[in-house]
Amino acid sequence: MRFHSFLIAIACVLFLGGSSVVAQPKGFNYDESKVPKFELPDSLIFDDGSPVKSVADWKKRRAEVLQLFRDHVYGNAPKLRGGLKVKLLSEEEALDGLAIRKQVRIQLTDKPYGPRFDLLIYRPAAAKKAVPAILGYNFYGNHTIHPDPGIVIHQSWSRNDKSKGVVNNRATEAGRGSRQSRWAVEMILKRGYALATIYYGDVEPDHKDGWEDSTRSYYLAPGRSKPAPTDWGAIGAWATGLSRALDYLGTDRSINEKQVVVFGHSRLGKTSLWTGASDERFAITISNNSGCGGAALSRRRFGETVKRINTVFPHWFNDRFNRYNENENDCPVDQHMLVALMAPRPVYIASAEEDRWADPNGEFLSGKHADPVYALFDKVGVGVDKQPGLDQPVGDTIGYHVRTGGHEVKDYDWEQYLNFADRHFGRTPKEPGSTKMKPVKK
Repeated sequence: MRFHSFLIAIACVLFLGGSSVVAQPKGFNYDESKVPKFELPDSLIFDDGSPVKSVADWKKRRAEVLQLFRDHVYGNAPKLRGGLKVKLLSEEEALDGLAIRKQVRIQLTDKPYGPRFDLLIYRPAAAKKAVPAILGYNFYGNHTIHPDPGIVIHQSWSRNDKSKGVVNNRATEAGRGSRQSRWAVEMILKRGYALATIYYGDVEPDHKDGWEDSTRSYYLAPGRSKPAPTDWGAIGAWATGLSRALDYLGTDRSINEKQVVVFGHSRLGKTSLWTGASDERFAITISNNSGCGGAALSRRRFGETVKRINTVFPHWFNDRFNRYNENENDCPVDQHMLVALMAPRPVYIASAEEDRWADPNGEFLSGKHADPVYALFDKVGVGVDKQPGLDQPVGDTIGYHVRTGGHEVKDYDWEQYLNFADRHFGRTPKEPGSTKMKPVKK
């Protein structure tokens, strides 16, 4: 691992996975009455100006929209070389018999000592058949999601944080279980789901020069010393890692590969949305407090803006996205179109009342303005015109809630996500009273 470009903007620690060092940075708009006037690009109009009138038309338009996001926002990712190469680290009973814990190491290139990641899987020990799974990244290491002493501690670069057990940019035993409040492991298992997670820094270190130690460095075009303006950024690399993890889950007979949910919070919520949009194998996509560059409409300039995110986190998106700093209206896409790329698959967007930086109403509006695409498939999206009240989930194929509290992942969020997945997978909830909604008719 290289450390020569070790210095990182101090602002990068703000909201690292929800750590609100500064609750709402000053100098940005948090007043709904000051949102500028704007016109959203129409998901159902082809680039040549002709209308989308059918599902067949949408499939063609979808390809246009997806490429626009690749060219102007997230970048173009290459096809990984070398096929699926996996090493089993362990597989054994865990959590007092509730789960089987499996850990595998997966390569991201055809180089045996190149970038790789450890995938931690918990599956219900009592399951008699393949189960649905929730797949998502964690911020500080697999060992942080639960005190389970059997979880391998990663060796990748981490941002220093003694509260998470990270010293000299290395994870330590002290961090074990430090993020368990965000991962309702036992709840997920008892509801009949497997949970699979990866430390995102295994795939690419989260700083501006992290690409040098990631998959992206292996795929530079000949003659280039850095990524081209429309090449993939870190979010694109992280999305590719999730797709590679799904490749593996498809080989695991204990997992129902047709029922894998991709989940992410904050910057990893941006990643889950791009992953679900670019890889249609994911059955459901969940975005938790993803904000600018995620679910929130960029043109609203509410809370975090395109310029701010490109300035502080220049590595997340492709370089062309910088064209839209204080110039959001010229971007050919906005985030409602990202949500629409999931159609007709279900997607859930969640906000938090105190997380105004992520623009809760802008997140809701992205879902609302994706409704017309879902209607092409005779599906109801969020199905309401205005953002609902606190702790009042709405939506059918596009789910949404804004809960009390701040930029975090709470048990309340997990309850809604599991209820949503149960409905769309036609499952009977394992726990009485765990859902009030009827299963979706197939």
